[in-house]
Amino acid sequence: MIEIKEKKDCCGCNACYNICPKNAIEMKEDEKGFRYPVIDKQKCIQCDLCSKVCPISINKKIENNPIAYACYCKDEKIRINSSSGGMFTLIASQIISECGLVYGASFDEKFNIKHIKVDKIDDLQKLRGSKYVQSDIGNTFKEVKKYLDENRKVLFTGTPCQIEGLKCFLQKDYENLYLQDIICHGVPSPKVWNKYKEYRKNKDKEEPKKINFRNKKDGWSRYCLLFDYKSREYKNTPSKDLYLQMFLQDLSLRDSCYDCKFKKFNRLSDITLADFWGIDNILPEMNDNKGTSLLIINSTKGQKLFDKIKEETIFKEVNLKEAIKYNPSMIHSVKYNAKRDSFFEELDNTSFDKIAKKYLKKANFFKKFIIKLLSIIK
Repeated sequence: MIEIKEKKDCCGCNACYNICPKNAIEMKEDEKGFRYPVIDKQKCIQCDLCSKVCPISINKKIENNPIAYACYCKDEKIRINSSSGGMFTLIASQIISECGLVYGASFDEKFNIKHIKVDKIDDLQKLRGSKYVQSDIGNTFKEVKKYLDENRKVLFTGTPCQIEGLKCFLQKDYENLYLQDIICHGVPSPKVWNKYKEYRKNKDKEEPKKINFRNKKDGWSRYCLLFDYKSREYKNTPSKDLYLQMFLQDLSLRDSCYDCKFKKFNRLSDITLADFWGIDNILPEMNDNKGTSLLIINSTKGQKLFDKIKEETIFKEVNLKEAIKYNPSMIHSVKYNAKRDSFFEELDNTSFDKIAKKYLKKANFFKKFIIKLLSIIK
């Protein structure tokens, strides 16, 4: 039986929930809004499958030779509507064109984040774009196994911990499974996101028609969080939006994110995608401020998939170790914010703007962040 002694030892991947043969595990939100497994001991048959598929306990390791590319989609419409270079859409479209299925994070009707299945290219817009909230995996691991056993091709996309969670859940390799993760800063609390949505509703006096965490109307380098309403819109940059500041200042992240076991050079995914921050220092000719992706090939399967789509892209191979100097989240966990516990203790009983004013650092935080990033690079 799985036992979570410290919350940092659970990434919330849902592998244990999906594997339980007696449905004895429920994923319940804690006081911070993160989901953890709770076991009904009357239903539990002590099979210990839940412990055997926990990716943190297993800590799978692999030795490979990742290859990195700077790239972006030639199709301007796809690129503009993507967080960076539009590579996810090309990869996912290829899988669907081969009668496959794609899983990824999507907004539901209340703008909560959940993993869903897509089998039509026109529906890929539901999965496109960054979602800065921990998504609810639900029963998707079981669904994926069912389709794989039916010999359907499946592309599963998510954070590194979700990818390893699925890999551990399956307990064997599938040639028809393709895994794509991201370079992840950390996952914010759904409770903080819900409180922010309520704050925006009260402030803007409307229900949003659309939310975009990475709107690029003003360019890739000046992306903003956008709430699109019927009569107006709210948009703000990471340096000014309260929710994005909480995310970037590491106030609202899951406990496991501060000691992430999945930030590593050698990954279990077939492909890793990220914004290519620092592109101006490596390949300035690849940056026109419309978005450039860092695409990392981790397996032969990933290379074969990229080979099928690369003629639809502009790409150049780069030195991965140079690239991740500007993308340190690939291998380094965020530093624990000493104010985090107090922040969550006051979250339920304090208005969003007041708690932001109390716990967020001032604007010069971002200057310090850049200085810190430069020191890492050196």
